[in-house]
Formats: sequence, structure tokens, C-alpha cells
Amino acid sequence: MNKPLEQMDLRGIQVNAVPGRRPLAIDGAQTCVALFAQRCAELGERTAHREKDLGIWRSYSWKDYYTAAKNIGMGLAKLGLQKGEVVSILSEDRKEWLYLDLGIQCIGGVASGVYTTDSASQLEYLLRDSGSTFLIVENDEQLDKFLEIADRATSVKKVIILDDDGLQDLNDDRFMFLDELYAIGAAYSDEFPDMFEDSIKAVNPTDIGLLIYTSGTTGAPKGAMLSQENIMTSIEAGLHSVPVFATDEQLCFLPLSHVLERSVSVYSPISARCTVNFAESPETVFDNLQELSPHTFTAVPRVWEKIYSRVLVLAQEATPIGRMAYGLAIKAGQKRTTYLLDNRPVPVIVAAQYALWNTLVLKNLRRMLGMDRIRRATTGAAPISPELLKWYLAIGVNLLEGYGMTENTAICSVNRIGANKVGTVGQAVAGVQLKIAADGEILTKGLNSFAGYWRNNEKTAETFTDDGWLRTGDVGNIDEDGYLSITGRLKDIIITAGGKNITPAEIESRLKFSHYISDAVVIGDRRKYLTCLVMIDQENVEKFAQDGKIPFSDFASLCAAPEINALIKGEVEAVNKEFARVEQIKDFRLINILLTAEDDELTATMKLKRGLVEEKHKALIEQMYS
Repeated sequence: MNKPLEQMDLRGIQVNAVPGRRPLAIDGAQTCVALFAQRCAELGERTAHREKDLGIWRSYSWKDYYTAAKNIGMGLAKLGLQKGEVVSILSEDRKEWLYLDLGIQCIGGVASGVYTTDSASQLEYLLRDSGSTFLIVENDEQLDKFLEIADRATSVKKVIILDDDGLQDLNDDRFMFLDELYAIGAAYSDEFPDMFEDSIKAVNPTDIGLLIYTSGTTGAPKGAMLSQENIMTSIEAGLHSVPVFATDEQLCFLPLSHVLERSVSVYSPISARCTVNFAESPETVFDNLQELSPHTFTAVPRVWEKIYSRVLVLAQEATPIGRMAYGLAIKAGQKRTTYLLDNRPVPVIVAAQYALWNTLVLKNLRRMLGMDRIRRATTGAAPISPELLKWYLAIGVNLLEGYGMTENTAICSVNRIGANKVGTVGQAVAGVQLKIAADGEILTKGLNSFAGYWRNNEKTAETFTDDGWLRTGDVGNIDEDGYLSITGRLKDIIITAGGKNITPAEIESRLKFSHYISDAVVIGDRRKYLTCLVMIDQENVEKFAQDGKIPFSDFASLCAAPEINALIKGEVEAVNKEFARVEQIKDFRLINILLTAEDDELTATMKLKRGLVEEKHKALIEQMYS
């Protein structure tokens, strides 16, 4: 399935390796930091990334990138950072995140991201577990978290603050602003002009570059150690399966603490020489998408669901002629998609109908969404409805589903343009092997398999089989063409009181395709039948209530309205028709609290944490079985 690729030239990027075997090199560089230094020297004044300042997009060059990373790395070295020590970064996405990440790694340190939604107690755990010697915080809000636990974070020598707003009077030797670090680094570089470049050369492929903490859906978060070789293998796999080109514009908005965004917006652009644009905030991502119209775009299913819901709302609000045109355009797109997914030639009449409706409706729709230039879009980090993927293909957006995890450096399989089987997560990427264990667990093997958990040899040993395969914890199957399907999590398998094994992920995915349902958790382990906790889509359900003149005063009263419960009941019953009787939802309850990324029940990629949801809403569950 994956043939060895030697001396393969991908739009000017030379991959000199047989995938899965050492030594791996991209354009002669065997580490990400060496490739970074090479790209910065090669591209100089060309734009590396953009960021908004007072509402205006500002460009920053590869030379700016290197200078900032160098000053940070040298500044930290002057302050005492030793090779192999951890530096934690607590900030929203911004250009300085990249400078810090690369500066730390170039000097031999280990970069570890902290989610801005983490609490002070979670920050304390991460700092103590990692033994971080330095902490970078974005602003006064994030600094307050550290101040709560400062006396217990004894390993932290210095806290570096990116924004000084409201902190000008801060006077404490333990704190420093970024500009001061830049100045220290520049002076140290003048004193030792070859030190930074020598440090980059001293970084080996097996050296740990990243410490990425898992979301901790079961127990305390574990720090996954990713080596330079892991990063380079992930880059190389992406080059072959989901290539990015030097002319591409990208939009960065998912947390850079997460392995997916780190791979997409930091390391892949280094290899591809493309331009990264930083969204102003997670709340403005749709506006920024419209402004930029990127060539590639990666998001989690919750974002793709939200875009789809917005389009449906707009279609409902359109004139009768507008609604009819939208319906006919989607129908034409779906007809064409059926042939494309079956790898059959599109009949002339079907192609002509699509061309007509593409001109009249779909082009304008993509332009309105900021997807008129999009060549390839990807989704991952959580399951997505196959029907949603087909809808995007119907409107002319190549949305491809892939699969990976922190422990295999973000990617192990992905669908590709021309090799896309909806309902699967694609074929294994270059350099990665896949197989299914006797109990159905998906196992992977390759140089992208992580180096282990930080200071936790016992958990590391549990994560690998005796012959070196990585246990993913996911259950699935591989078809005759090598396409991988994921049916659920091993730990989430429901065994009903009647002894029936059920994987809830597919049922939940079908429920979430409804634009009235934001998320769902199926319950039923050791129970007589299945039930479900549902989180409604606030925007769409509120509009339904307003259109139907259904009174409500807040989110809780909206969830309590009989008409809303009847609406969701209809959605559940529609999904039930797709499943066997034993797999059907017999009752449901609405979670009447609005959840955000700050809530414990949600991961950073907006997935519900099954265990916590079941624990917090135990009373609702018991109602359904009483």
C-alpha cells in the first residue's frame, strides 16, 4: 500500500529517505530545528506569517522568525536553561508562540504548551510534573493563575510575560517581560556569535523536542515526549498524503498546545515554506476565514458542524426562490459526489448540472464561507458524520478525514484527494503500519511513535505491545483496500445487561449530524437499554424557538420547553431508524448548562469527556432508568 519513496521531489522539497527507516532527512536536514534554520536562511524577507494589529494584517518574514527565535533561545540559555529542561508556554495562538517553540528547541530545551482554559490547579500539576524551569504567560489573566500557585511551583526560575498591559508596576525578580528576554538574548548572541547555530547542530534526531500533555479524560494528564525524529516523520508523512505548497495561505486557530495544530501550523509550514495567518481569537475564526480564504484549512468536527448549521439557517431565511435554488444546487452536488466517491466517471448530464448550479449558487456559497480558494480541507481529533463530509463534497469543498493522536505525532492515516472513502479515516500514511489486534484495538508502528510518557515508565510500557506496536485505545477495522474505520474507544464499549457489545461513537456521530444537536453521549453499560444525554446547538434551537414563538428566558428554560424536547425526540427517532433495535435510544435528557472550553466536561478540541459527563449528570441518567 505504501511503496518506498526515495529521493522524491515534492514541489521543491527533497525527501531523502525510505519511509519508516532511519535516517530520515528533508532537504538534507535530520531535525526540525535544522530544517527551520535552513528555511529561514533560504527565504529571508519572504513572508512567513501574518497577524492582525489594530485591525490590520501585518506581515512577518522568515528573517524576523529566526531573529526572534534566536533571541529567545539565547536569552533562556543566558538565564540558565539547560539541554533537556522543559519550558511551559501558556498563551493563545500568536506569532510569539512559534518563536518560543522553535527558540526553546533550537537551544536544546523541551517546549510544552498549556491550554489557556486550564485552571490554576491544573497549571500547578503540569509545572510540577514537567519540572518546568521557565514559564511563559501571555498576559495578566494567565499570570494570575501562576500567582495562585507560585509558592508550590518551586522548579520555575523565571516567568516571562508577553503582554505588559496592566502590569507596568510589576516589580519582582521572578518576573520578566518578553522585550527584556529579547534584549538579553541579543546581547548574549553578540558575546557568543556561534552559540545558537552550534546548539542547532548539536540537536540529535532522538532528542526530545516537545512535551505534550494528553487531555486527561481518564485520570491525570500524561506528558507525551515527542522527539525531533517523531516531528520529522510526521512532516514527511504529511508531504506525501496531504501536501502543502509554498503558495498556500493557512489559518491557525486551534490551540497550539494541541498536537494537531502544532503539526499543521508550525512544522508543516516550515517544510512547505507556506504562509500562516493567525486568527484574532477562536470567536473570530469565521470572520477571519472569510477575510483570508485560505488554500488549506484544518478544523475539528465541531467547527465543520457549526459552518454547516450556519448555512442551513441562512437557507431557511432565504426567499422561496433562494431556498429552491439552494436545494437544487445541493442535489446536483450530491449526484456528482456519488460518482466521485465510487471512482466512477461523472456522466456528462450530471457534470453539466453541477457546472450550472456551481456557477449560480455554490461558488457564491463557498465565497461567503471563505472557502472559494480552498484546495483541501481536513478534519480530525474526533469522529465526524459521513453525511456531513458528503455535504461539503457536494458544495465543492474537499473535506478529508484523518486519524492520529499525540502518541503518534498527529497522523497515522488520512483520506486523500482521489483516494477518499467517506466513513473511514483513510489509508496509512507513508512510513506507518496499521493492524488490528485480536480484541479489535487499532495498533500502529512507525518512527512517528512517541518516545514515551514523561517520568512514567509504567504507563509507557502499557502503551506498547511486546513487539513494539503502539496501542491507540481505539477500536476499528481495515478493509480490503487498506482503509481504516474507527468504531469507538476500547474503554467506551457498552456491554448491555443482555450481553450485547455496542460502540456508541457511530450513534453519537449520526445524532450530531442534526443541526439541532451539538453533542451527545450514549449511556447503557450494564443497563437494559440505551439512553442519551444531549447537548443542543444553542444558535439553531434558539432560532427554532423564536420562529415558533416558543417562550424561554435562558438556556435552561429553553432546554425545559416541551416543544424543544419534542424537536429533539424527532431527531433521535430519525437516527434510531438507522440502527438495530438493541442499538436504538429509548430515552434522552438535555444537558441544560452551556458548556465551553473552560468547563471540565470538554476537552480542548471540544469533545465531551464521557466519564465526567456521566458523573456530573448522574441524576439525569437515573431518571431515564427509574
